[in-house]
Amino acid sequence: MTRKDAMERARAWYDDDTEGYFPTLARHVAIPTESQEPSRLPELYRYHAEETRPAFEAMGFEVEVYDNPVEGQGPVMLASRIEDPSLPTVLGYGHGDVVRGQEDRWTKGEGPWVLARDGDKVYGRGTADNKGQLVTHMGAYKAVLETRGSLGFNAKFMIETGEENGSQGLKQLVAENREAFAADALFASDGPRADRNRANLTLGSRGALNFELSVNLREGAHHSGNWGGLLANPGIILAHALATITDARGRILVEGWRPETVPGNLRDILRGATAEKGPGAPEIDPDWGEPGLTAAEKLATWNSFEVLAFVTGIPDAPLNAVPPTARAVCQLRYIPETKGSDIVPALREHLDRHGFSMVEILPPPSGNAGGFEAARTDPDHPWAKWVEAAVGRAGGTPPVVTPSTGGSICNDVFAEVLQIPFVWLPLSYAGCSQHAPDEHILVPLIQEGLGLVTGVYWDLGAPETRYRP
Repeated sequence: MTRKDAMERARAWYDDDTEGYFPTLARHVAIPTESQEPSRLPELYRYHAEETRPAFEAMGFEVEVYDNPVEGQGPVMLASRIEDPSLPTVLGYGHGDVVRGQEDRWTKGEGPWVLARDGDKVYGRGTADNKGQLVTHMGAYKAVLETRGSLGFNAKFMIETGEENGSQGLKQLVAENREAFAADALFASDGPRADRNRANLTLGSRGALNFELSVNLREGAHHSGNWGGLLANPGIILAHALATITDARGRILVEGWRPETVPGNLRDILRGATAEKGPGAPEIDPDWGEPGLTAAEKLATWNSFEVLAFVTGIPDAPLNAVPPTARAVCQLRYIPETKGSDIVPALREHLDRHGFSMVEILPPPSGNAGGFEAARTDPDHPWAKWVEAAVGRAGGTPPVVTPSTGGSICNDVFAEVLQIPFVWLPLSYAGCSQHAPDEHILVPLIQEGLGLVTGVYWDLGAPETRYRP
């Protein structure tokens, strides 16, 4: 039996209309695992009980479902198959939770909880982020087991149900059960490709810190004719405060938010890289952000500041009055060279220096409170090199290697708690509408991805290609 045999078996499972990829994914999508909605907590437990646990147990994994140490947050499942303690142990990861369904805003498919195909697009909440990608790994395990009779390596796979709410409690849970989650390396799939036209590997993720800027000047609004020009307007004050954080083209101006150095090997592997987003994606604004960087470099090697929401007064029913307050929910995506603990102090000093001491820096709304630390695997690490070679063997061409995805995920758990290298093989694309209505995956990318993941797992278990930590 060969790698090709395993990949063909995976393709046969993909095509099975009864128990294959799409029937499996349809069951996953049908469970509304909205982690940002407290009322959905029972659905997060049901997802493991009805779908993930039985599937892994059928493949010979021992399964444990851990309650989250943070009250109200979803459970974490760990499936383990230890074939030989002398073999390498590779950890996988997926998240079974999704963002809010936004049922009334879908214009394609049949809404968020029904899998629906239209040509090469398959719609449903979680198809891209992340149920469609973790199901691919489950199918790859199955194909290798059925082809070889064993994996040939030790496998662990964790599925959390709180990633879309900032993975609250995950770091604590893993730290308290470190031996159970221990591994030599992580291999997983999440997020979109940076270059849709070739297989991609990402070696890390930017951190994400959300916060609120607030100007609260007085109780109640006051007639703009009687008081306009006499009372300070909090909306104007906050707009000017925000204008000091970046210039008019989005270039960050806060000292401490601008990385002093970027490792040279990151620039080297990004040389010639593109940020091709695929059909349906918005056109990139080439003059936005840090000057002198390519689009790929802006995502992987620099920080970005965003205003996620801004409100003053009552926008849908404005009064002829000076509003008393203004609020903006903001976010900094940052690379590992920026320390997360320095972000808010640097902003406080910046605002005070520019005369905006009245602008408070507050925690974000509870539904947007989660955050992630930045983390990255060194591109020269043996695990990064091994996965790059394995994906190249499976796909026939070398993958594009990106030092970091522009988004954020719990890589700090792997880097800081488990202290293992991590490599991601994203199977979606940037135009997939994740976190928005009409979320979907592309059939060609999933088909290709299933073959690549199967090839990696096959090579992990083959003596001649096995990774040796």
